[in-house]
Amino acid sequence: MRFFSEPSIAAKLAALDTVLENLVSGRAAEVEAVPETPARSAPVVGNRQLPPKPGLSTPEGQGRLLHDLANIELQAMELAVRTLVDFPDAPAGFRGELAAIARSEGEHLKMCVETLDQMGFAFGRWPVHAGLWWAVKSDDDLIERILKVHRHMEGSGLDAGEAILKRLSGVDSRAVRAAVERIVREEVAHVEFGSRWFRAVCGIERKDPGEEFRARMPRIARVSPRNEKISLHLRRAAGFDDGELAVLSGLQARFHPKEVGRAE
Repeated sequence: MRFFSEPSIAAKLAALDTVLENLVSGRAAEVEAVPETPARSAPVVGNRQLPPKPGLSTPEGQGRLLHDLANIELQAMELAVRTLVDFPDAPAGFRGELAAIARSEGEHLKMCVETLDQMGFAFGRWPVHAGLWWAVKSDDDLIERILKVHRHMEGSGLDAGEAILKRLSGVDSRAVRAAVERIVREEVAHVEFGSRWFRAVCGIERKDPGEEFRARMPRIARVSPRNEKISLHLRRAAGFDDGELAVLSGLQARFHPKEVGRAE
């Protein structure tokens, strides 16, 4: 069944429930193989090849923001499906919750695309990146995958979302702001899922969560750098403890010294 190779967002969303049912029910053979890069209806380029972003005070700038968010939600949805494909023996509770997260990411994607349409833009107007997808590797173990996707990339998304809301506060952007507010609010639960299952899988594998976090996060942050100001209150709501936040602050000082002292 086409999913990763389907370029149309509408068709991909229409196939999502069937794909998830097949995977959760153990019928992975019904789902196509994981590709190097999923198909897109927009040109895929590296992060550095993306065009400059217009200011958020302009309709085009707000449209570009929603377009970028749609691309992130699209990758998040696909990554949830990819993890279900890659880890068929993961705990049943983990797989069931992850399927629900994939559906939630799909709802966010649909909301972004519909709001874009209402603004007179269409997905594909601007090129997109596949950085989140490319950060995940076929030889990840489950702990690594959870840390990368749910605690690093989605956690950084919480930080970025809070910053975006502050930037939107001074412009007339009710529809865009409503979309970002919903995404940030609901993504807290997605990151909390990662926090909880990171510790649960560490327990199953008899590994110390603190040691695993300290050992793995520098490599993850170096390969997939993010420089958003750390939102301590959102991170805590999503299950990060003080020791983990100290590690993140140290990594920010190491890789992004300009951000030191800006966590809040």
